[in-house]
Parts: sequence; C-alpha cells; structure tokens
Amino acid sequence: MGGWNFLYRLYERGLLRGLEDASLPRHVGIILDGNRRWAKSLGVAASSGHRKGADHVREVLGWCEETGIEIVTLWLLSTENLSRAKDELNELLDIIARLTESLAAAKRWRLRVMGDLGLLPPPLARRIAGACRSTAEIGGMTVNVAIGYGGRQEITSAVRGYLTEKAMQGATLEQVIESVSISDITDHMYTSGQPDPDLIIRTSGEQRMSGFMLWQTVHTEFYFCETYWPDFRRTDFLRALRDYSLRERRRGR
Repeated sequence: MGGWNFLYRLYERGLLRGLEDASLPRHVGIILDGNRRWAKSLGVAASSGHRKGADHVREVLGWCEETGIEIVTLWLLSTENLSRAKDELNELLDIIARLTESLAAAKRWRLRVMGDLGLLPPPLARRIAGACRSTAEIGGMTVNVAIGYGGRQEITSAVRGYLTEKAMQGATLEQVIESVSISDITDHMYTSGQPDPDLIIRTSGEQRMSGFMLWQTVHTEFYFCETYWPDFRRTDFLRALRDYSLRERRRGR
C-alpha cells in the first residue's frame, strides 16, 4: 500500500508540473454524478452516497482554487431530481442545504444561487439563499450552486425576465421583436456577468449533458470521467485539466 501511495503522489506531481505553463480554464462546471450508484455498489442507502458526495465538495473546490480557477459551477440538484421519492428527496434537500451553509461558513468563496429556489420547500430555500447572501463580500473564487436547475428552465426564465423588463419599459411587441438580441437573453441568464464555462466535467461515466448550461456551452470543452463523484480523485481532476490544455479551441472558426 505504501508503494502504491508513493507512485500515486509521484504521478500527481508529474501532472501538476505538466500544467505549470498550460492554458487553464477560468470557469469550470461540474456535474456531480454517481452518488446513488456509488452507494448501491457498497450496499448502503442512497442518502449515504449523497452525504459522501457532499463531504467531497470542499476538497474539490480547494483543488480548483490551487490551480487558479476563478469560477466553479456545481450542479447539485436538477429540476428532474425534484420528482424523486419523497423520503430520498427530503434527505437530499437537507444535505444540499447543509452543504451550502458549510461552504458559506468557510468564508473562502463567494456563493451564487443558480436555479429556481421557488421549486424548493420555503424553509430550505431560505437557508440556501441566506447562506449565499452571507458571502456577498468575499473576494475569493466564485462558486455557483445550481439547485433546482434545468437548462430549458433557465432559458425560459431568461426570456420571461427580458419580456417583463421590456413590458415595464412600455415597449410594444413589435419593438421587442425588432430589437431582441443574443446578449439581451444572456443578460438575463443565471450566470449574467460571468464568462461562459471553458470546461465541463461530468463524473460517473455518463456521456451526456442532461441540459446543463445549454445556453452557455456553445464553445465549451467537455470531459467525461468514469469515476463516481464520491471517488473523484485529484488525479482525475488534474487529468481533466491536462486534457483541456491539449485541445485546440477553435470557437467555431
């Protein structure tokens, strides 16, 4: 075991050295997938997987911080997840609220809600919103917590927000149709004011985006990792960055 740990650390240091002069992402999105399958593989309750996954978040944010990443978006709860069995959902929501409060209490990162908290039970929504508000003055890495989030829902919300704004300004339907632009919708997305993600990492081996950040990922690079989220290692993270650094980003050109 000691020999294996030595080789692992050696490999990890090699990956880090290889990134010293590399072009790294400013904004990384992470789909934290595989908690339930991790739990099933061990024969334990799904809630154990969710708790293990939540406990791992702070460590991964530390890795992001060390490599100079400025923004991390964590997809913690999708709109589809809200249809899960009541008992599992209640446990999951409490785990997510506790995680958000724990991240806020660390006073290292500026937290920003990304999603519709109106879909959650009001007491939990207030806990999450309050935790994020408490970090507003922190100057560290920005962490978007995607809770009650769906890509189609986000675009619908942005269009609704834009139309509402124009209606309040007294614009006619014809004027709105004539003037609407991509930037108008972008300005009403949850990530307004932030750069689009450069890299999206999904754990668990699933190779699909499931609607994550549909609007913002036109030129984003994707990395799919076979490891379940609770077992996601620093070497997995560094390999994702290495893979990103070796790609030629053409941005449609």
